[in-house]
Amino acid sequence: MKELLDLHGIITVLNTPFTQNGAVDLDSLCKNVCTAMSAGVNGFLVPAMASEVDKLTEDERKQIVESVLNETKDQVAVIGGASASTDELRVRNTQIMIDLGCQGVLVNIPYENEYQYELQVHRIADLKPNFLMLQDWDFQGYGLPVSLIQKLFYEVEPFRCLKIEVVPAGFKYSQVLEATKGKLHVSGGWAVMQMIEALDRGIHAFMPTGMHEIYTRIYSLHKSGKREAAQKLFYRLLPVLAFSNQHLDISIHFFKRLLFQQGIYSTPMVREPIMPFDGYHHKIADELILKVKELTDSILSSR
Repeated sequence: MKELLDLHGIITVLNTPFTQNGAVDLDSLCKNVCTAMSAGVNGFLVPAMASEVDKLTEDERKQIVESVLNETKDQVAVIGGASASTDELRVRNTQIMIDLGCQGVLVNIPYENEYQYELQVHRIADLKPNFLMLQDWDFQGYGLPVSLIQKLFYEVEPFRCLKIEVVPAGFKYSQVLEATKGKLHVSGGWAVMQMIEALDRGIHAFMPTGMHEIYTRIYSLHKSGKREAAQKLFYRLLPVLAFSNQHLDISIHFFKRLLFQQGIYSTPMVREPIMPFDGYHHKIADELILKVKELTDSILSSR
């Protein structure tokens, strides 16, 4: 098995950009990847829920991942999103991501019982991805049993990473890290409003969308022992997160609008069906985008 690339820090989840006629805009995608790498992100997850993955064809998924791999040139990890609605599709998507050359694969497997879950993890692991990241996703509860996570970590060689997105996430970060003696790579995602708590608890990475310079600065400040400075910068970001984290669809609308206004994406286009983003949303989003730009400019000017 290849050596695991450094996955500490910010791993960006990429929104899928679209042209005015609704096609995937690979040029804008690559521009976002370059901007993120310049800001210091340490990897990418693509495609994922924030990528509107369920609205992409198989060919579009491949094109997106190939473009990101070509742009990163093995400088940082590219984690291929292989989640799907059925067991067979998850296996198929995993093989596609491995064949494309992704350094790792992320899979969200719906949990019914331990036997069913273990069986599916072993089916994915048997394909021999360089590393397997399981997504512990549950917006209604606590997700996978910690005892099962521990068992899989010690029994399934490729399982080296876990993305925790449950309610609440904080205590589970600590439970999983303790159960695996800190050896299982643990990252956070949707619980970004608790980012400082997550870093205090010792998670290895965070997987947000956009705002590359701000997130990497918060992480680097905290990592270097400047917790108060990291917290101060993070608090300035909270109004943005309070708005964007209302719902996944609101987040997609907001960050595409941000990337468009930053000149990274050629349009803020989304694919239907998606929650409406009306005039009130636009007004508040534009006010918050100004705050993001001011924060970003202040970080860039201080380098």
